[in-house]
Amino acid sequence: MTAAARPGRIVGMAAPFIPGRTLAGAFYTEVVCPLLDEEFPRLRYAAALLGPGSEVLGYDTGRSTDHDWGPRLQIFPAGGKRGAEIHAMLARRLPAEFRGFPTAFAVTSDPGGPPRHRVEVAHLGSWLEGLLGFDPRQPVAPADWLATPTQRLAEITGGAVFHGGPGELSQARARLAWYPGDVWRYVLACQWQRIAQEEAFPGRCAEAGDELGSVVVTARLVRDLMRLCLLMRRRYPPYGKWLGTAFARLSDAPAIAPDLTAAIAAAEWPARGRHLRRACTAVAARHNELGLTEPLDPGTRPYFDRPYQVLVADRFTAALLAGVADPTIRGRPLLGAVDEFIDNTDALGRPGFLRAAIA
Repeated sequence: MTAAARPGRIVGMAAPFIPGRTLAGAFYTEVVCPLLDEEFPRLRYAAALLGPGSEVLGYDTGRSTDHDWGPRLQIFPAGGKRGAEIHAMLARRLPAEFRGFPTAFAVTSDPGGPPRHRVEVAHLGSWLEGLLGFDPRQPVAPADWLATPTQRLAEITGGAVFHGGPGELSQARARLAWYPGDVWRYVLACQWQRIAQEEAFPGRCAEAGDELGSVVVTARLVRDLMRLCLLMRRRYPPYGKWLGTAFARLSDAPAIAPDLTAAIAAAEWPARGRHLRRACTAVAARHNELGLTEPLDPGTRPYFDRPYQVLVADRFTAALLAGVADPTIRGRPLLGAVDEFIDNTDALGRPGFLRAAIA
């Protein structure tokens, strides 16, 4: 299949790029809202741009417009009522274009499907459960949190709400704004545990003459440190394509990113190890700023009797777990949230599978 024939590809779009959230907000205000007011004057609903899509988290660029991108949003009628009528009305009355972008277009999730408008009209509870595997309008259990990839949580708590309506959507987003205290400590503890598992490996690989292996493990540690920094700053880490973008927006990034970059780029172990140690020490110092545990020494030390300097990162794991009061969380194995031990994209898109994995 050629690029031009890829399902969902938008070909020949000449309009200047507009960030998708800005486009969606204007589309709602200028077109969708007036139509709803005219055709359904008593309708109670929420309107938002949430869920998958680079524009939801503000990561889209002109490149994003080549597929699955255009004037779009979700409408959640109260009680899920009149959804089919609203969808049909919009199909009749929406303009063919808005700000130079077609309002009807195909998407990659429906290969071969005809172009149609992308104002999704849905029952709020069903839509949320389809994306998350549970309905956050109800109390959220620890298993719900742990079975949900951080990308999914970002897709609900990010984005934009253009009309709050009955308030159920805003309440659901507020409930998912960040992990409860014990869940947060547990997720952080397990992220530190991932670092503890491999922090000595770059040095051992290099000592064995495997510079490529040393770089590969260093890159894995860099990814885990980036995710850890986001979690410490109460930001849900996005999936791989946008992890660096999200990390770069942290206030910590200017102080830490140069050493992370240099650690991966270094051609030989001494420089790689030096930069990795600096980055680890900086991240450990930021842990102490959180006040979630007693202060821990952020410096590195030898790995047992081997000549590799490491944090001994499981010190942070143990200290965080000591502060967890909920026995159902404290007694869990050190695996963490589901995307701390599963990183296959297809698996992370199957809520039922993820909930089974956590159970």
